[in-house]
Amino acid sequence: MTEKEKQQAGELYNSNDRELFNERIKAKKLCAEYNAVECNDFQKRERILDSLVALRGENTVIEPNFFCDYGYNIIIGENFYANHNLVILDCAEVVFGDNVFIGPNCGFYSAEHPIDANLRNQGLEYAKPIKVGNNVWIGGGVNVIGGVTIGDNAVIGAGSVVTKDIPANCVAAGNPCVPIRTLEASEIAEVTEKPEINMPELKKPEAPAEKPKSRRLEIHRIN
Repeated sequence: MTEKEKQQAGELYNSNDRELFNERIKAKKLCAEYNAVECNDFQKRERILDSLVALRGENTVIEPNFFCDYGYNIIIGENFYANHNLVILDCAEVVFGDNVFIGPNCGFYSAEHPIDANLRNQGLEYAKPIKVGNNVWIGGGVNVIGGVTIGDNAVIGAGSVVTKDIPANCVAAGNPCVPIRTLEASEIAEVTEKPEINMPELKKPEAPAEKPKSRRLEIHRIN
């Protein structure tokens, strides 16, 4: 097996492998390009995202700065919004459902390192997938660790560290993050019926007025 095949199978792999290294460089160049785009050039952002992530739905908004490892392991549903400084270490698949809202300074880390220092010092690591359900709201400064699933309609409090699965239809918070209470039926409906994110339509600049043609003095040669 190649190191990439080991990575995708969840086995120990060498992260310094040339193929993986080159793929990370490609992704980081696209991230740098994305982060440098003018704040109102939404069309260019979308084109870069289409080249970076595996799949995304309509109405994807990721505020810069945004960083990821590979991009091709990221799947995003409809109506996705992430505030500034989103980090996705997508060594394994990271999947977001529909209507996911993410606060600033959040991280999703599928990369895992061995506890054994000898293995770790050899550059060996492994990766575990992350799955976020539909209608999930994640507060600012949340870190989600590999192997975690967050259920539909869940709300994750700011500053939480999510190390284990979070069930659907609950509010959870803390380090480690744990369910605090179950959502009421009315609250679940409110989250589910959240309006779509509509990207603003930018007006095209008006064409500059045509300059009057200069009148040239015609000199007639007299023979």
